[in-house]
Parts: sequence; C-alpha cells; structure tokens
Amino acid sequence: MPSETIAVASDHAGYELKEVLKRELTVMGYEVLDLGADGAESVDYPDFGRAAAKAVASGRSSRGIVVCGTGIGISIAANRHPGIRAALCHDVETARLGREHNDANLLALGGRTTDPETAKACLRTFLETPYEGGRHDPRVAKLA
Repeated sequence: MPSETIAVASDHAGYELKEVLKRELTVMGYEVLDLGADGAESVDYPDFGRAAAKAVASGRSSRGIVVCGTGIGISIAANRHPGIRAALCHDVETARLGREHNDANLLALGGRTTDPETAKACLRTFLETPYEGGRHDPRVAKLA
C-alpha cells in the first residue's frame, strides 16, 4: 500500500468532488493533506491552487489534486509556481498522458464538468502511471 501524502484543494465549486476524491485516496492507502475549501461557501480558487502547489513544491506532499468548477482556473493558479506541472484532465487518457509525457505532479479536475466515477478513474490513473522519461525529458526540462 502507498505511504505517500497527497495534497487536495478545491474552491467551493469543487468541494463535493474533492470530498469524493479524499475518500478514494484513503481507500487506496494514501495520506490526505486537505488544504480546503471546507464547504460550498464562495471562495477564490487561486488561493487553493497556490496552497496545493506550495505543498507539492515544498515536499509536504508528493503530488496533489486540485478541483474548481472547470479545473481551468485552479490549474492556471497552480502552474504559476516553479516546479509545478498541473494537468487539467477530463478522462483516463489525459490523466495517463499527463503523467507519462509531462511528469504532471498535480491533477486538476472540474467539479462541474467531471462526474465522480470519471474523476476517480482519473485519480487512480494519475497516481498509478509512471513518468516515461527518455524523449520527454528535454521537453519537461523546458517547463522549468
């Protein structure tokens, strides 16, 4: 069983899906670092994208999951931080390729655009797929 810590963060629009994903992470054996939001009251997604990015960049967590209404805003916020590669994913294929080709360390999902079963499948794929390296290394290095 994994012994990694995974940071999770969302705004109000992603709160319900974040809670589903927290339960899934626990079932999978991961430690969960919940950085908020704590409910459906309106909050600002950049604050939560930043919190997750800082947790991953500092090593407090090995990877992270961020959720807002579409996943777009929170992924943009997270990607502003050095060392963060947040991949906005809509299905298992994008989650797999985000890990294999881009060495993504944050998974971004849309709480209003991704159903819970698809989100759980993306989560599992994201966490279980290794980075391929090789021909992708020079491209990923350019992201730094």
